[in-house]
Amino acid sequence: MLVLITYDVNTQDAQGSRRLRKVSKVCVNYGQRVQNSVFECLLSPAELCVVKSQLFSILDGTKDSLRIYNLGNSYKTRIEHYGAKQTYSPEEPMIF
Repeated sequence: MLVLITYDVNTQDAQGSRRLRKVSKVCVNYGQRVQNSVFECLLSPAELCVVKSQLFSILDGTKDSLRIYNLGNSYKTRIEHYGAKQTYSPEEPMIF
């Protein structure tokens, strides 16, 4: 299933900047960045539980926020892309 993970980390102090980097690293390990704090992740339900657990252990619930949108397996009909940035298919292999 495709999951959209978005976050807003308060970076007014050094600890916030550290949390932001850690959250970004977790998301990069599981998906593709499509905006600054927005990742598309193709995950199994078990992987989603792992990602949530990792993110919850990093984020400060009093300062930061996290939103997770489950787009399911038929996500292709639920995404519209506009603008110059290239889009990608999360099911195709990524070449770096």
